[in-house]
Amino acid sequence: MKAKPIMIQGTMSNAGKSLTAAALCRVLKQEGLRVAPFKSQNMALNSFVTKEGFEMGRAQVVQAEAAGKEADVRMNPVLLKPTTDVGSQVVVLGKSVGNMSARDYFAYKKTLMPAVMEAYEGLAAENDVIVIEGAGSPVELNLNDNDIVNMGLASRLNAPVLLVGDIDRGGIFAQLCGTVSLLSDRERALVKGLLVNKFRGDVTLFSEGAKLLETLSSKPVLGVVPYFSLDIDDEDSLSERLQAKGKGEGIDVAVLRLPKLSNFTDFAPFERSKGCSVRYVSRVCEFGAPDLVVLPGTKSTIEDLRFLKSSGLAEQVVAAAHRGVPVFGVCGGFQMLGKKVADPFGCECGGEEEGLGLLPLETVFGREKCLRETKGVIGGLSGVFSCLNGQNYTGYEIHMGQSGEHAAIVNSGCVYGTYVHGIFDEAGTAAKIVQALGGAPVEDEDARAVKEKNYDELARLFRGSVDMKKVMEIIEHGV
Repeated sequence: MKAKPIMIQGTMSNAGKSLTAAALCRVLKQEGLRVAPFKSQNMALNSFVTKEGFEMGRAQVVQAEAAGKEADVRMNPVLLKPTTDVGSQVVVLGKSVGNMSARDYFAYKKTLMPAVMEAYEGLAAENDVIVIEGAGSPVELNLNDNDIVNMGLASRLNAPVLLVGDIDRGGIFAQLCGTVSLLSDRERALVKGLLVNKFRGDVTLFSEGAKLLETLSSKPVLGVVPYFSLDIDDEDSLSERLQAKGKGEGIDVAVLRLPKLSNFTDFAPFERSKGCSVRYVSRVCEFGAPDLVVLPGTKSTIEDLRFLKSSGLAEQVVAAAHRGVPVFGVCGGFQMLGKKVADPFGCECGGEEEGLGLLPLETVFGREKCLRETKGVIGGLSGVFSCLNGQNYTGYEIHMGQSGEHAAIVNSGCVYGTYVHGIFDEAGTAAKIVQALGGAPVEDEDARAVKEKNYDELARLFRGSVDMKKVMEIIEHGV
């Protein structure tokens, strides 16, 4: 029997579509249903590599985990990874098909519907419900031709739609009623209910507002979801965690906020640790005197390396390392710490750039991207983080270029680098780093156990604020 679809659309980016879909995946799993997430086209730099070596958006990985499933590239058949303000690398079914300008992709995307539908149908044959996530807003009217991710897909699948609005950002009536009013009659009929998301304060105070929304939109309000903070991976560049600037309690970890920063979820183990605080730094005046400097991953290593130099942050990093402050580079940040980064084939921006010279390596981009899961035992380290020797790790690599190093982590003095995303996730790793930096001994939980607790709490919040009986009826009866 083919799965029944339900689609989560939003009034704008970061309205809460991804977490709403994750919550619904978890609730349906708890109800004993086989459920899988699906987002036909995702734009994100925070990506993941499946065990088969395919690249996909992290939001669908989170939703798969919430559904009790392994990540499957069919859950996100098209991934766009911005390389410039007007272009992206296009990844189809987990493999890059090249870089395209926005204009070129707009023409190209109509050829992708067969791949999108094949991925969806494969999942639908194996599950009871498919929770589909839209992208941005469904009423970007100039982009609606050949739509493959919002109402174009909902219409093709005859999928009922729940529309999510973000009341925390204001204008909830304009958001929800305006969106509904701009839909075509056919599209409007697909919308079966509204969700008011991120409400702060006493939810009962919005009872009159909910009635007004229903009157003005002719759609039922199925729930008012409170504002909450849970330890669940983000993928959106608007993530609130990236706004953290001030030093908190304990060890001070400064992560450089690169313009094309990717996979910032690598640092979640430190953010949840009671022994340190994490802040994101984009200007010299914010650098301060950190206990640990981190250069994160990036989709455009050379361009972001040039940003570090032009902003003055490169000098701060080098000076900190010379003072003995530990510096840790992950993926693209690791490449920046070497002597040179070269992109002879124009895989990203082309050209070459002298690195920070803190590690004795050079990186040359080839034509193929490295995509693989990896696990093992950390070894061979000296210096302050030699405490990590013997520690297990499980993660994945996703990068252009090779740097001539194959160890999980390499170091030269107080400077360390790795290609492995997720290197800090194993229970005990972040705690050992914090303690090595002089922090009080703390125990950190295994990242997977933390996720499971938070998915259950997300489902509890969703059940408590949304009319799940009505949602289940919508799933059962469709449109």
